[in-house]
Amino acid sequence: MTCVLAIDIGGTKLAAALVDDAGSILRSATRPTPRKEVMSALAALVAEVMDGGPPPQAAGIGCAGPVDLASGTVSPVNMPSWRGFPLREEVQKLTTLPTVLAGDAQCFALGEHWLGAGRGCTSLLGIVVSTGIGGGLVIDGVPLLGPTGNAGHVGHMSIDPNGERCECGGRGCVERYSSGPNMARWALEHGWSPGAASHAGGSARTELPPQSDHGGAAGHLEEAQADARTLARDAAAGDPVAAAAFQRSARALAGMIASTAAAVELTAVVIGGGVSAAGEVLFNPLRDALDDVSGLPFVRAVQVKQSTLGVRASLAGAAQLAWRAL
Repeated sequence: MTCVLAIDIGGTKLAAALVDDAGSILRSATRPTPRKEVMSALAALVAEVMDGGPPPQAAGIGCAGPVDLASGTVSPVNMPSWRGFPLREEVQKLTTLPTVLAGDAQCFALGEHWLGAGRGCTSLLGIVVSTGIGGGLVIDGVPLLGPTGNAGHVGHMSIDPNGERCECGGRGCVERYSSGPNMARWALEHGWSPGAASHAGGSARTELPPQSDHGGAAGHLEEAQADARTLARDAAAGDPVAAAAFQRSARALAGMIASTAAAVELTAVVIGGGVSAAGEVLFNPLRDALDDVSGLPFVRAVQVKQSTLGVRASLAGAAQLAWRAL
């Protein structure tokens, strides 16, 4: 049986799998990302997945960025021990396989295009809305990576040139308005009391899965945390500030989506990441905002969908990268 090795590297978790040409996972394993000796942990993970399995023909890696495809190096923000780390070369030495690299959000987009909500789309934008905001483009079935591998970095598109200063140094970036931590920050600044609305009870409930990005408790709000998961529950329960935070986030996302659609004529947008698990708390105001900011018919025609692969999307995209390398 022919297969490829897919690797997904993030600040929280390392994942690897053997994947066949239909996208089926033959073997897989995960482990937490250590603060140091990340390559040693990755080597042990790869050995676990490959031991006793069919030999893979190539390796594909999706890694948190920034990445530099020209040099094959990565400098993930949440992994301080890797700065200019030669990841592609190290994995190639480890596995002796042809090895390809891309950003994790680009792999998310490619995975959704191959097996998920973006299947069959002519021109797709995949967006990961979580601790930060990442993105990737698949145009005519081909991932658009750019000269250094950072194309589709939509989280740092400016939707307000006079807006707030972003952590990246820019101004008015989407991430400053729509990432989970920034949504919670804005809500706290405007009087949000985390968990109060959920404790009081509301007609609507939003049950979100645990988010390793924010480290929240899985099922109880007795120790409510100021994170996007609690914010979504409070918005669903009727908290006006929490709801306003999602409306503000949705409007920034809508501006970015409409601008990207006007530039590259998107046919679909797939949104994943922890914040997308809020469901209609996010997608209802997003649809309203898109209807308001979109004018041209081909921009208004863009379909916005929620991820169907979830955390598996980046791993699927890494596998697709490897198949393309063959």
